[in-house]
Amino acid sequence: MTTPSSIFSAKLVAPAMADAVRKLDPRELIRNPVLFTTAVVALLLTVLLPMGGTDLSAGFQLQLIVWMWLTVLFGTFAEALAEGRGRAQAASLRATKSELTAKLPDGRTVAASRLQRGDVVVVETNDLIPADGEVIEGVASVNEAAITGESAPVIREAGGDRSAVTAGTRVISDSIKVRVTQEPGKGFLDRMIALVEGAERQKTPNEIALTILLVGLTIIFLIAVATIPGFASYAGGSIPVAVLAALLITLIPTTIAALLSAIGIAGMDRLVRFNVLAKSGRAVEAAGDVDVLLLDKTGTITIGDRQASELHAISGVTTDALAQAAMLASLADETPEGRSVLVLAREKHGIAAQALPADAEIVPFTAQTRISGIKLNGRIIQKGAVDAILRANPGLGETAAANELRRTTETIARAGMTPLAVAENGKLLGAIALKDVIKAGVRDRFAELRRMGIRTVMITGDNPLTAAAIAAEAGVDDFLAEATPEDKLALIRKEQAGGRLVAMCGDGTNDAPALAQADVGVAMNTGTQAAREAGNMVDLDSDPTKLIEIVGLGKQLLMTRGALTTFSVANDVAKYFAIIPAMFIVLYPGLGVLNVMGLASPNSAILSAIIFNALIIPCLVPLALKGVRFRAIGAGPLLARNLAIYGLGGLVAPFVGIKLIDIAVSGLNLV
Repeated sequence: MTTPSSIFSAKLVAPAMADAVRKLDPRELIRNPVLFTTAVVALLLTVLLPMGGTDLSAGFQLQLIVWMWLTVLFGTFAEALAEGRGRAQAASLRATKSELTAKLPDGRTVAASRLQRGDVVVVETNDLIPADGEVIEGVASVNEAAITGESAPVIREAGGDRSAVTAGTRVISDSIKVRVTQEPGKGFLDRMIALVEGAERQKTPNEIALTILLVGLTIIFLIAVATIPGFASYAGGSIPVAVLAALLITLIPTTIAALLSAIGIAGMDRLVRFNVLAKSGRAVEAAGDVDVLLLDKTGTITIGDRQASELHAISGVTTDALAQAAMLASLADETPEGRSVLVLAREKHGIAAQALPADAEIVPFTAQTRISGIKLNGRIIQKGAVDAILRANPGLGETAAANELRRTTETIARAGMTPLAVAENGKLLGAIALKDVIKAGVRDRFAELRRMGIRTVMITGDNPLTAAAIAAEAGVDDFLAEATPEDKLALIRKEQAGGRLVAMCGDGTNDAPALAQADVGVAMNTGTQAAREAGNMVDLDSDPTKLIEIVGLGKQLLMTRGALTTFSVANDVAKYFAIIPAMFIVLYPGLGVLNVMGLASPNSAILSAIIFNALIIPCLVPLALKGVRFRAIGAGPLLARNLAIYGLGGLVAPFVGIKLIDIAVSGLNLV
C-alpha cells in the first residue's frame, strides 16, 4: 500500500479541493457546528450585500465575505486532505477486492461477493484467498504482501493458532480448504478500505466532549454579539452587521473546529501506515491513555529462540555422558532449541550429531507431556521440563538425584535461564540450561514507558524464578509467571477495577477473552480468527513489540489535539486585541489604549483579523496531519512544554500575523 509522501502533493491536493467544495453541503457541514455557524454568517452577509444600507463600502464587505467563505473552505479542505491520504491505499485494496473469485469444492467458480459465512472454498497455488476465513484442511505458504507490505511468505495450516487467512492474500504453494468466517461486505479488506477512506470513522468520546465545548463557546459568543447593538444604541451609535459578523467569526473557535476531524483521521491514518488496523478511534485514544502494558516475554522482550548454553550433570554422571544423551534426544527435534543442543554438544563437548538411526522410535513432544526424546536399542532417553520428567518416572522424584537436580535447576532459573531435565531409562542425568536473549534496547524502551507513567508487566509461562531474573534484566515493573489464559484475564480485570487502562497483545484462541477484556487489545494478523475478532486492533506485521509504538501513536494523537486546542484558544484571546478596539473606539475612545498593535484603521484591523483567522487554518494543516512530536516525559513536564510552545505561540502568532497583514492591507489600499 503506497501513498504520496508529500502532504501537499498534486495527487492529494486536487481531489481534496473538490471534496472541500462538496463538503459545503449543509448536510455534511452540520456535523461541524462551528464551521456551520461560520457558513451561515457568510451566507447572511452574501445575501445582505446587494441591499446596501450601511456606511461600509461594498468592497470592504465583499472582502469580509470572501475571507469568511475561505475560512469554511479551509476547514473542509483540512478534513478532505486527511481523508485523501488514504485514497491511494484504498484504491489498491479495491483493485485487489475486485479480482477476487472463489472455487467451491464441487468445481464451480463464483464471485467472492456471493460467499456467505460458513461456505467452504478451495484455494490452490497462485489463487487469491477470496474471503476471510480459517483453514480447515491442508497447509500452504501464503504471500500476505498485499495486506502487510511484507513479501516473506507465511505458513497457514488447519488447526492451531495459524489457521486464519485474509482476503486478498495469495497462496504460493500447495492447496488448502478455507471456511469463510466473514459476513458479506464486512471482511477484513472491507474494514480496511473503510478505515483508510475515513468512511466509518466515528467521533470518539474525547472528540464529542471537545465538540460540545466548542458548540457551547459558539453559543455564548453568539449571544454576546447579539446584545452588542443594544449597547451601541444606548451609547448613541450603531455597529454595522458586517462588523458584528466579523467579531463573531473571530471570537468563535474556528481554528480547532476546522482541524478537529483532520486530527482524528490523521491519527488513524498513522496507525494504518504503521501496518496496524484499528477498528475504532476509541481504541487509538485508549492507547494514548494506557496505564498498564501487558507484554509476552517470548518474541517481545526476548528474541524468542532459546539456545542451549550449558550442561549441568548430576553427581556420578560425566558431562560427556549427559552431552551424548542430550544429543540423541534432540536428533528429531527440529525446533531452534533442539538444534542448539546439537550445536552445544558438538562445539563444547566434541560430540558430533549422528544421523537418526532407522530403527529409532521418536518420542514426540506434546503440550500435555512436555517431553520429547528417542527410543533406541533398548534405551529410552527423555528430555523435557523438570516436573514433567519426574512425573513421567514414578518414584524418581523422591531420590537424592532428584533433590540435586532441583537445586541445580533452581540455580539455572535464578540466572534467568530455563532448565530442561535429561533422563535415561528412568535415571536422571542432569539438566540443560536454555538462555533466552533479551532484545537490544528493550530496557531503555521500558525506562521510557516508566517516564510516561506506564507500568509494564511481563507475561510468561516460565517458572517464577526464571521470570523474576528475566524481568530484572529487561527492566519491567512486574511479571506474571506460569500464566494461563485465566490468569491473564484475572490480571486485566484486577487492574481495571483499580481504575487503570490496560493494553495487551495476543494471537491464539486462548488469548481471545483477555484481548476482548483489555482496553487496547492488539491481535496478531497471523493469529486465529477468534483473536482477531476479539481485539480492537490488528497488527498486520504480527510483531508483538509494536504494542509499545501503538501506545506512542495514541499519545501523539492526544497530544496533537491538546496542543492545537491550546493554540486555538490562545489565538482567539490575541485576536480580541485587534478587533474589539477597532469596533468600539468611536463609541468609547478610551478603548484606544487596547490597540497595542497600532493597527492602521478600524476597518483594516477588522479585515486583518478575519484574514488571519482564515489563513492560520491551512498553516496548521501539516501539524494536524503529521502530529506533534511525541516525547516520553511525564504529564507535568509535558503540560508545561505544550503551554510554553503552543499556548505562548498561540498568543504571539496573531500579534505578529495580524500586524503584518494590516501593513499589507493598508499598503495596498484594500480598505
